[in-house]
Amino acid sequence: MTDLAELEAAELERRVEVIRERMRPLDAELAALRGERDVLLTELRRRRRLAERTSRADLKSRMREGTFPTVAELVAGTDDGSLDDYAFNLKTGGEVRLGFPGARAQSLTFTDGVQVAHAHDLARAAELYEAGWALGSPGRPGVRVHFAGTRQGRLVPAEEVYARPAG
Repeated sequence: MTDLAELEAAELERRVEVIRERMRPLDAELAALRGERDVLLTELRRRRRLAERTSRADLKSRMREGTFPTVAELVAGTDDGSLDDYAFNLKTGGEVRLGFPGARAQSLTFTDGVQVAHAHDLARAAELYEAGWALGSPGRPGVRVHFAGTRQGRLVPAEEVYARPAG
């Protein structure tokens, strides 16, 4: 290329138009390729969503059948292990984590009606359960859950949160 500063404005405009003409077929081909790509991505999304919906429906039916214990049943029947050994789901099938949003580790809150204690593993949860403590906080029975990766948390009845082996 020559030094562009030496060229007349008309010559620069002509060169720009020549390059635009050369680009037109490439732009059309690129648009067609993008369309093909988008159709394939749409099909992949459709298949993924169908698999998620089927998996969630299967999970919900297995929870209804009693395949997975509720959190209350898990605490009553297990006296060791980590909460992270389990994945937790609401009765609607949505996966949640136990405890407060933003906490590093999952936890369960127990109360004796006045005091509050936190269990970060099933051994501590079993100890509190055996001592007569209930899941929840004073005047608010239940399990605090949050959706992973969000700050959205809520208190739900312990019978509406199911535990299944993680992995």
